[in-house]
Amino acid sequence: MSGRRGSRSALWLALIACGMLAGAAQAQAPAFMPSQETPESLPEGPGREETFYACTACHNFKLVAAQGQTRAQWNDTLTWMTERHNMADIQGADRELILDYLAQHYPPRAPARAGGWRNPFAQ
Repeated sequence: MSGRRGSRSALWLALIACGMLAGAAQAQAPAFMPSQETPESLPEGPGREETFYACTACHNFKLVAAQGQTRAQWNDTLTWMTERHNMADIQGADRELILDYLAQHYPPRAPARAGGWRNPFAQ
């Protein structure tokens, strides 16, 4: 009997230790909250605020910043967001300003995988 108790005690101690380690890991990495983003967290330049507010009406800006596209690809993405997700249709000088900002500050990067660039929104 004492062998079983020892095994159970060791099991309980191991489970408690794992639980404590998991709790400590979660406490060290607080979750990102979109409300923590501000226009000032983006690179400075003409169109920063317009771009920030156009994009963050639906999702956080980290999603946008992770893309890296050409101006034409950004234009296609805006069109796709308007047609597919009912984003406000931005046209004229406002669209040009936003496209200029995105193309300058979030240009294409080298493809991470074979097959070249793929629009993540169009999948």
